[in-house]
Amino acid sequence: QVQLVESGGGLVQPGGSLRLSCAASGGIFSIGTQGWYRQGPGKERELVAVIKRDDSTNYADSVKGRFTISRDNAKNTVYLQMNSLKPEDTSFYYCNARVLTLSDFRSLEVWGQGTLVTVSS
Repeated sequence: QVQLVESGGGLVQPGGSLRLSCAASGGIFSIGTQGWYRQGPGKERELVAVIKRDDSTNYADSVKGRFTISRDNAKNTVYLQMNSLKPEDTSFYYCNARVLTLSDFRSLEVWGQGTLVTVSS
């Protein structure tokens, strides 16, 4: 069964940095587009950044110039480097991936369980 496991969340002061990781495992043939989303209390889930297999990227306006998404296809892992963090970046961060399964080449959209990022002094 395909799983995404996030890590790297935590408490950081405004202006600080964090790096999130999301590792995929479990019967994967290949991974297409991967992304990071976030959802704060009482808010809808929103796109933060996406990266396609050709490494082209797209970012939410609110994080452009501060966040960088990258991927390591050999490790089935996607990263989100977050710099110059602001209190309004506080949220649960979820990774997402479009996966082709090894067993029957089905295309699945998979979500991680989420990791909390808190930006506060």
